[in-house]
This record gives sequence, structure tokens and C-alpha cells, in this order.
Amino acid sequence: MSVKSSPQATARNVLAALQKRYPHPRTHLDAQNAWELLVATVLAAQCTDARVNTVTPELFRRWPTPAALAEAPLEELESVIRPTGFFHSKAKNLLGAARRVRDVFDGQIPKSIEDLVTIPGVARKTANVVLFGAYGINEGLAVDTHVKRIAYRLGLTDETDPIPIERDLMKLFPREEWGDVNHRMVWFGREVCDARKPLCDTCEMLSFCPRREPPKAAKPAKGRK
Repeated sequence: MSVKSSPQATARNVLAALQKRYPHPRTHLDAQNAWELLVATVLAAQCTDARVNTVTPELFRRWPTPAALAEAPLEELESVIRPTGFFHSKAKNLLGAARRVRDVFDGQIPKSIEDLVTIPGVARKTANVVLFGAYGINEGLAVDTHVKRIAYRLGLTDETDPIPIERDLMKLFPREEWGDVNHRMVWFGREVCDARKPLCDTCEMLSFCPRREPPKAAKPAKGRK
């Protein structure tokens, strides 16, 4: 039976367990620079990192820079990124991102979250991933589906939306750990704390995990969208 503890105490235990399990955390996305990481992260929405990694080599072979991608034919770009899903909207976002980076930021990926979120397809989560992954900047803590699920299950937050969850986690973990906490939770979510079949009986966090499940989204009333 788990013992109820404060979120602060739980966070300390979580961090220690994650550090022990994953002493050298890293992203699952293959990228050589900030631009490639931004593109790969945009493509990873509603898609596995493994699949994105099969698409990006050809993408960057054809259009290696923001300036090159800015001139890409929309249909050709859609064809290349089709396996990642939602390729119509992703292609439009990537063209918009390439043009903004070329025209506004002189071809360089900015190092502030305020500038990054002005780029098409880049919301706060992607901005956090790029800042830490490319520049080692901990401006925030990226909240993806794994971080969201694990943080709620462990009682680190009572929130269910990414931005409030991020605020809670930023208070609980040391700033210098934010980027690595994201990487470690992603690995942990894939290998142990699965959405449907978590390996609770063999998990090192069992003794302090309340094993909560996030509330399910309410179904819309009949006849309403």
C-alpha cells in the first residue's frame, strides 16, 4: 500500500528514481541542430519518434536549411512527410516556420520562448524541447502525453491541461533538471508507466505512487458539438 506524501516529497523520490534508472537521458528524435530538432518535434505531434526518424533524413536531404525548405513545393513536402500523419497541416506549418525563420530570424532558431512561439507550428511544449535540446536552456518543462500521465498518476499535479501541469512541475523540480525530467519521463512512460498496461508490480515507485488515473474527458451532449 502506498503512503500519502506531499508533492514535494514525491517529486524528490521521483527524481531520484528517474536519475537512477536513466543516468544519461536523451531525446528519441534524431537531429543535428536546432532547426532539425524544431522540424522533428513538429512532425512528432500525434506520431511516434521512431517514425519521424525514418522521414527526416530524406526531408533534410532535400531541404537542409530553413531557406531551402521555405521554397519547397507544398505537394512535394506533403509527400515526404505523409507517414507522420496530419501531413496537410504539418506541411503548411513547416513552410510557415521556414519562411519566418528565414525572414524574421535570419535563418537562426531563436533562443527565447517568446520568439519561438511566434513560429508556425511551435507551441510552448515544442519551444521547451528546442531550447533545452539545442541550447541547454531550461526555460520551462515540456509536457507531452507521457509527462502529463505520469505527473497525474504520481500525484505531482491535480491539473489536466499542459500549461498548469508545467507550472506545477516547475515548482517541484530544480530548474537545472527540467529538460532531463522530460526526457526521463518519456522513457519511463514508454518502458514502464504505459497508458494502458503500466508495470506497477515491478516499478521502483510503487511504494509512494498513489496510482491515480486522470479523469476522462466528458462526452459532448447529444446534438451538440
